[in-house]
Amino acid sequence: IGVVAGEMPASFNMEALKAQAIASRTYAMYKMKNLNNYVLSTTINDQVYLSIEQMKSKWGNDFDYYYNRVKSAVDATKGQVVTYDDNLIIAYYFAISNGYTDNATNVFNENKSYLVSVDSKWDRNYSFYSSTRTMIKANFCSKLGISCDVINVTNVSRDTNHYVRNITINGKTFSGREVFNKLGLKSHDFEISVSGDNVIIKTLGFGHGVGMSQYGAQGMAKEGYTYDNILKHYYQNTEISKL
Repeated sequence: IGVVAGEMPASFNMEALKAQAIASRTYAMYKMKNLNNYVLSTTINDQVYLSIEQMKSKWGNDFDYYYNRVKSAVDATKGQVVTYDDNLIIAYYFAISNGYTDNATNVFNENKSYLVSVDSKWDRNYSFYSSTRTMIKANFCSKLGISCDVINVTNVSRDTNHYVRNITINGKTFSGREVFNKLGLKSHDFEISVSGDNVIIKTLGFGHGVGMSQYGAQGMAKEGYTYDNILKHYYQNTEISKL
């Protein structure tokens, strides 16, 4: 309950909340099973977790309503996990995509046949999916370790899902993931432009882009898809299994 409350808006459709509950349970159990003496952290490094007190602070007078919604989603899916070939999957998820999820091989160097790029068209319906960030040029250059006389962006290589794979800035070639990490961007789908002493970076999506899109799950649920439809879409060729 604490994880779902921290990871997804409690106002989301019940089927999206159920999908989140199963993804969170699966993620935790995968980590615990596959890493010796592993302790889950309560941060974005693993999964955010809210205590009852934190939920009360977050929801205020609506605490009972939202707590019971989240509890219902968790209880309704009790013991359910996502599996591939009878094994727990690493159920990555993130906020919102650029309209497609990304391959785990490109983002985490993990070759998982259930974590491949799929259509997530629902994400485009949310204004949250697009954002613009302005950086001072000197700060931009410092973070990338490049000269700063002029900013010259060339050789932008994008995948079919539009995520940046490689980009050359002032003669130095980076992977899209490197730029994402070094600049702390919201997404691997970005465009860079310069205006005076500022660098303007437009991004589509928010998060690493692998696995289940939470806003995509919400969009699917609003169209009538059930939690198992959602999970099997974002985690390809998987099954929902009982512990």
